[in-house]
Amino acid sequence: MDMHALYEESFKNLKEGGVVEGTIVAIQQAGVVVDIGYKSEGLIPASEFSSAEIAALKVGDTIQVYLEEREDSEGNLILSKEKAAKMKVWEVLEKSFENGEVVDGKMVSKVKGGMMVDIGVKAFLPGSQIDLHPVRDLDSLVGKTFPMKIIKMNHRRGNIVVSRRVLLEESRDKKRRAAMATLEDGQLVDGTVKNITEYGAFIDLGGIDGLLHITDMSWGRVNHPTEVLSVGDRTQVVILKYDKETGRVSLGLKQKTPDPWTKVEQKFPVGTRVKGKIVSITDYGAFVELEPGIEGLVHISEMSWSHEVRHPSKLVSVGDLVDVLVLMVDRDNRKISLGMKQVTANPWNAVEGKYPIGSKITGKIKGLTDFGAFVGLEEGIDGLIHISDMSWTKRLTHPSELFKKGQPVEAVVLKVDKEKERLSLGFKQLQSDPWETGIAEKYRVGDVVKCKIVKVTDFGVFVELEEGVEGLIHVSETGIEPSSRIGDAMQIGDVIRAQIIRMELPERKIALSIRTYKNEQERAQKKDK
Repeated sequence: MDMHALYEESFKNLKEGGVVEGTIVAIQQAGVVVDIGYKSEGLIPASEFSSAEIAALKVGDTIQVYLEEREDSEGNLILSKEKAAKMKVWEVLEKSFENGEVVDGKMVSKVKGGMMVDIGVKAFLPGSQIDLHPVRDLDSLVGKTFPMKIIKMNHRRGNIVVSRRVLLEESRDKKRRAAMATLEDGQLVDGTVKNITEYGAFIDLGGIDGLLHITDMSWGRVNHPTEVLSVGDRTQVVILKYDKETGRVSLGLKQKTPDPWTKVEQKFPVGTRVKGKIVSITDYGAFVELEPGIEGLVHISEMSWSHEVRHPSKLVSVGDLVDVLVLMVDRDNRKISLGMKQVTANPWNAVEGKYPIGSKITGKIKGLTDFGAFVGLEEGIDGLIHISDMSWTKRLTHPSELFKKGQPVEAVVLKVDKEKERLSLGFKQLQSDPWETGIAEKYRVGDVVKCKIVKVTDFGVFVELEEGVEGLIHVSETGIEPSSRIGDAMQIGDVIRAQIIRMELPERKIALSIRTYKNEQERAQKKDK
């Protein structure tokens, strides 16, 4: 091959290679003339240089240039310093990509789907590759520089995709492995609160997360983890259990201090009077905090000597300070029974002296039942008027026939049972018993009396002989045919005459008969004839 052919072949290879090293042979107003060998010179346009760069150049300096595939109008080669520099950067980046090396990327701007990054050339950083977790404010990252890795590149198209997340994952995994290698049950470690849920908090121990359950945050009551911790807090925790196979770590905060229940019997012996704070109220009672981590229950039955406490909220509210008496301590089951009423005198201890048997009392009807009426005498003291002690003569079917709720009433004390906290009262005892004051002398068997019907039943009618004295006319003694209804023939309020046929004073019963009375009348009429 002759020299000309050799030159042509070398020049062809030169153009295909793109970047060559040349020597500056002249510095002109139009640009810098560079000898690239092979009897070839080219021009780098002045627009590619700053004034400072032009001033620093001198003839004979070597420079990296890129040979454009086009020529100027005079057939001169066109060279580019900028493209040569970019080609050099691409070469370096390709090696970094092949070797998995780290590059520094400066966040340039936010674009659709991620960020544009400057790593010497423009590269795309997808939003999913920016951090381990989604980043909402991408604008705040503009201007910042982070280490990254090239995960995809296409020189021909000029596309480069980078990732910061892969480095963060590598760092996290490295920290995780290092942390896992040192973890042991019972170890005291520092961590950062990463996330909070309803049931606890996740703590970052430096590459590995552990769960601090809400029940392990405090020996006392915790309604929500945010009462104890906030996201970002630095805290020291105890490793309760570390499962090396699954990587799960259970943490404790309360375990840093001794369990207060271990000495609860010594601190709060039965019979001790203490002050506590109401921390929770339920239908059956109120929980009282005696000290952090120690709570006791005041059952609703132990709140007041009165038996009318319908709900604990009627007596106490959350946050109230109350005096209580320790009734029972169960350390194993972490239970303390407390009493509020026990810190005040039991009114029943003085009831015998205040309400002696036979004394007359005044109160108000507080409630009515089928068997009697309850009378309120004072706070915590109620008495019962049994239905049998309401009237000497009237047969009441319900106390409401005589009393109404809230009605003032007088009564006589019949019996006091301090142990069972019962006070029996009598209403009829305010008056003398008519059966013991002349009924036997006033009425005798065979007497004909004028009486008023006060009650009609299927088995007969009750009649009133006088105020407080009643008798019964059995249906068989009414003279009504068996096929007839007694209610059709006799009405309440009717005044009739009947004959007394039987008197049972011990049972307070008087039996009368209309039939006998009429028969006697007929016999007397016949006799007169």
